[in-house]
Amino acid sequence: MQIGLFSVGDVTTDPTTGRTPSEHERIKASVAIARKAEEIGLDVFAIGEHHNPPFHPSSPTTLLGYIAAQTSKIMLSTATTLITTNDPVKIAEDYSVLQHLADGRVDLMLGRGNTGPVYPWFGKDIRDGIDLAVENYALLRRLWREEVVNWEGKFRTPLNGFTLAPQPLDGVAPFVWHGSIRSPQIAEQAAFYGDGFFHNNIFWNMGHTKQMVNLYRRRFEFHGHGPADTAIVGLGGQFFARKNSQDAINEFRPYFDVAPVYGHGPSLEEFMAETPLTVGSPQQVLERTLSFRQHVGHYQRQLFLLDHAGLPLKTVLEQLDILGELLPELRKGFAEGRPAHIPDAPTHASLVAARDAAEATTDERELVGAGEAGR
Repeated sequence: MQIGLFSVGDVTTDPTTGRTPSEHERIKASVAIARKAEEIGLDVFAIGEHHNPPFHPSSPTTLLGYIAAQTSKIMLSTATTLITTNDPVKIAEDYSVLQHLADGRVDLMLGRGNTGPVYPWFGKDIRDGIDLAVENYALLRRLWREEVVNWEGKFRTPLNGFTLAPQPLDGVAPFVWHGSIRSPQIAEQAAFYGDGFFHNNIFWNMGHTKQMVNLYRRRFEFHGHGPADTAIVGLGGQFFARKNSQDAINEFRPYFDVAPVYGHGPSLEEFMAETPLTVGSPQQVLERTLSFRQHVGHYQRQLFLLDHAGLPLKTVLEQLDILGELLPELRKGFAEGRPAHIPDAPTHASLVAARDAAEATTDERELVGAGEAGR
């Protein structure tokens, strides 16, 4: 089970002080948070991709490449990479370079993006979002798996004899998660290819999350990738914790009430009741997070959103210290009752090993076939 962080990279005014951090401060804060995440033993740090204020991460590979040089163990990922408005050739190049720089500590989450005005900035139409996601990813897979690509589609110019440079590290592409909140077509896409499915359930009730994950699991099995319970699933989540639950609520409420992502709507109590947001004691965070399995079954990746809504860096790092203290119990809880056949989240090492094992099996079959033919 991988446990980590994801960030949307918002630049938000702290409602308790009236101070807005600069973009420079928030970019540097992302690096500090990633380093702290590795220090406390987390498995993953993921950054979003946005091209509009008030967000800073318009170039995730640049940021993650810098973080790769500052870390040595933590997996680096995205939340998300825009498969719709980015050229798949450029995605293939950028993440292949990042994979080399990070010695394989890279995967990525693909998403459509839900900000309408951003699409025309890159010559696209949000009404084509699903079709763009389908076509662009089909090309991206080929770019990472074929030495020479000839291709023609609807949304970009054809490719004739194109060879990606550099090729993926060890000839193995980064693992891909498909992130979606409400689009069954994206769950189907993840299932069709046998990729991971990440449901960012921070704005939805667990009933909706269960429905989306179960759709993906059923289709994963339908497409022949294995039993439904072996499908690769990730979930989002968010919490704010203090030793005393009421202290946590009192401290977090001003941030919640005016946050651009969910302020000026349901009350904090209503939002906690309807979504996985947990504001309270560390024990409440632990119990709520482990309860996610009751809805989606055993899964592979749990990412938390902690640095948002104007929370100062000092407070975010304190939340990470609390998460670090919870980490052993979280790992223990997720491991309890986990059947042996449930796979771990793929890593570069596991993908290379699987590729080598498949090639060895093929070679063995060819030798056997050649021997039988010679009799």
